[in-house]
Amino acid sequence: MPTSNDDISDKIGLNQKSSRSWLWIGVAALAIGAGGYFFLANGDAAGGSLTYSTEAVVRTDLDVAVSAVGSIEPTDLFDISSELSGTVSEVLVDYNDVVTKGSVLARLDATKLEAQLAVQQASVDNAAAKVELAEATLEEARENYEIGQQLIKRGVESETAFIAQEAAYRRAGADLKSAQASLHLAEANLKLVQVDLEKACICSPVDGVVLDRDIDPGQIVAASFSAPTLFTVAEDLTRMELRVDVDEADIGMVRVGQSASFTVDAYDARSFPAEIFQVRYASETVDGVVTYKAILSVENADMSLRPGMTASADITVASVDDALVVPNAALRYTPSSEKEEITAGGGGSGLVGMIMPSRADGEDAVQNVGKAVYILRNGAPVRVPVQVGESDGSVTEVISDNLSEGDLVVTDEFDG
Repeated sequence: MPTSNDDISDKIGLNQKSSRSWLWIGVAALAIGAGGYFFLANGDAAGGSLTYSTEAVVRTDLDVAVSAVGSIEPTDLFDISSELSGTVSEVLVDYNDVVTKGSVLARLDATKLEAQLAVQQASVDNAAAKVELAEATLEEARENYEIGQQLIKRGVESETAFIAQEAAYRRAGADLKSAQASLHLAEANLKLVQVDLEKACICSPVDGVVLDRDIDPGQIVAASFSAPTLFTVAEDLTRMELRVDVDEADIGMVRVGQSASFTVDAYDARSFPAEIFQVRYASETVDGVVTYKAILSVENADMSLRPGMTASADITVASVDDALVVPNAALRYTPSSEKEEITAGGGGSGLVGMIMPSRADGEDAVQNVGKAVYILRNGAPVRVPVQVGESDGSVTEVISDNLSEGDLVVTDEFDG
């Protein structure tokens, strides 16, 4: 039987020698690659070690606030105008004057109205006299009619005469009704002029303070199309309201009854308390930014706050007592070694991590899920998984059985 070249090579050992050669070549390549990776990964460490910035875990009361900007306004503000057109004869109040309900603020020239009042009063008197005359005429016609009834029964008076007496009696009754109607009309016209005359006196509808005055003696008030605002009166400046614009991203956390504090430019070092009593559903859009109006009640017993002041408010939307908190930088920190492993594309470390995938289950997979902080132990950061809670923007509440008050969490690292 003929022998092949492969059989001959196997017998003399040529194929085994070739396989061992390729194996040694592969091992050498792996060694060279490992050395290069080690050099690249630890080249910086050869020149110096890493230094870590840390902060202690603390327990404190945590308040979460939403910031908003708005203005101070009176709770009840009244714009007082005139329903009549006319010339202002006198102005009796000025800015900041305290007024009571019914106080005269200004008067319009009422000369024409007073003349009209006199005319209407005369009309009423005339109509009343006509009523009296009609009543007398009716009484006379009634007596004549009753006498005629007696005479017609006795046959003393003619039928024609009795018919005339009956007609006169009915006309007298109708005349009385007409006179009474004329009297009612004259009285109504008199009432209209009296009302206009009362409106010539511009009075305060409430107890309050005059905030604005836009009227002077001699000025002509034209109320034909729209009533002009002559005075602005605030009912009670000891109770004010703060109207703030809350961003649409924060409005879901804002509720009626939440407390707040605010500052104004006039008193930089002073913080004023407030409480939300209304959150409006209607939105307001300015330059593409959507906000919602929240109204806060403000006590102003010392009259420090004035209408129109700009205020910056912090609304407390959540509070946690005795919370375990860490700085937000600790939650953002990731060791550079882990960043290199992620960049290399694996879940392990070194060259093996580059060529072998990490396990998708087990403890390693759990450790890489969710939030975590790093505690400095023996000079190296150790990962501690945590559950995060409320945050005020600088610190965050964390919950973990492996984290205690006083532990040092890493916030940053740099070459030392």
